[in-house]
Amino acid sequence: MRQRSLRLGAAAAAVLLFGIPALAAAADGPSPTDVAVNSMWVVIAAILVLFMQAGFAMLEIGLSRMKNSGAVAGKIVINLAITFLMFWAIGFALGFGDGNDFVGSAGWFLGNADAAGDTNSLGLFDFGNALAAYNLPVEAVFFFQAVFCAVSLAIVFGTMLDRTKFIAYIIFGVVFTGLIYPIVAHWTWGGGWLFQQGFLDFAGSSIVHLQGALAAIAGTLLLGPRIGKFREGKPQPIPGHSIPLAILGVLILWVGWMGFNPGSFLGAVGYNFADVAINTNLAAAAGVIGATIGSLVMFKTLDVSQMGNGAIAGLVAITAPCAFVDPWAAVVIGFVVGILVPALVVLVDKIKIDDPIGCIPVHGVSGILGTLAVGLFATRDRLDALNLSGSEAGIFYGGGGHQLWVQVYGVAATIAFTFTASFIVFALIKYTVGLRVSEEDEMAGLDISEHGMYGYPEQFIEVPGAFPESARTDGSSLFAGSKTATSSQ
Repeated sequence: MRQRSLRLGAAAAAVLLFGIPALAAAADGPSPTDVAVNSMWVVIAAILVLFMQAGFAMLEIGLSRMKNSGAVAGKIVINLAITFLMFWAIGFALGFGDGNDFVGSAGWFLGNADAAGDTNSLGLFDFGNALAAYNLPVEAVFFFQAVFCAVSLAIVFGTMLDRTKFIAYIIFGVVFTGLIYPIVAHWTWGGGWLFQQGFLDFAGSSIVHLQGALAAIAGTLLLGPRIGKFREGKPQPIPGHSIPLAILGVLILWVGWMGFNPGSFLGAVGYNFADVAINTNLAAAAGVIGATIGSLVMFKTLDVSQMGNGAIAGLVAITAPCAFVDPWAAVVIGFVVGILVPALVVLVDKIKIDDPIGCIPVHGVSGILGTLAVGLFATRDRLDALNLSGSEAGIFYGGGGHQLWVQVYGVAATIAFTFTASFIVFALIKYTVGLRVSEEDEMAGLDISEHGMYGYPEQFIEVPGAFPESARTDGSSLFAGSKTATSSQ
């Protein structure tokens, strides 16, 4: 009996020895392990989002013409570089630094950030209590938010393929990443006026995707369609040169979204980010099914490019509500936007807007519908779990119409600001350095006219050793044919 008492006493002492420090740590804040785990997850998620640039590259290269493939690749690289530099200099401070309800004004060049400190060293807004609770390094948050901005910029130029001057990409990229995108991001993610009204966009259906689409529309209206797109008022198909590359791009984007949405908790400990990953995948899958059905209805065929568009549309639409809705709602959201995509692609053609990759329906319309879906399907339990007491449940969960109304005017404000600002910037570019290449350069292809090299040189010029001798009928016939192909690309 005495031995048993000694054993119990030793056990109690051990509990006190190890338990008291743990309780003290809990009282003071997160443990170093929690900080490390959450920081690691945010950085990994940011890397996944960064990899989405490869997805955009493959998608846009696949849906552009062969003679412009290298130019698309160059555009992706330069825009990513611009994003990191501009977001480091001013964009992050305007979007996420302390300031007023409209814009931030602290942390230029990450100057207020202590490498050994936490997010509060920059005065960042505490979205969903994640930042203060987990004491994340400001550098991790910067990395995550910068790659989000890069995604929004990548969306802008999807409608402007095959005919835009390279200098226009650079100038607009500087303004968009340094000013336009951060201001709208501040309204919600920076604790600005929209967030105070209860507006919700968990991972960016409106802040990232709709903004990109709005700027794309503004640029495309000023740019005009590709040569040959509309003949006698009727749209003509200009197919991309590689559907396999385009679908590879879709799949890379799908994988990258596993960082985009689950990573937006800005932490791992205490959050079921796997639940958001499931919602994201369900919406994408339902988007594919919806687009397949829509393609059969519209085109009487199984259009593979529309299947890819359906996946992205589902991903875009679930981005805003992914943490606020149950799985069944994710399926409904994805299916609805997926089935609409083929019809919207036809509608965009009918109103004579040239959108080579379907950016307007996929990122614009789906971004709007996904943002509004919060007002329909958000559950009270999920909002409470994120300490979002200022927001209401969706209509289907007894919340009335208040949240839907907030989502409507949040979308309206984003449309008004981003479209207007982008139109002004693109107009200034058009009437100064020029927005569009010459007709001669467009016909020759941007690879050679803008960059002095071909993305697929063996298809356009003779490259020694490129083809086996057995493939030649004479010394010049192969490339005589390719010259003909050049003029028709």
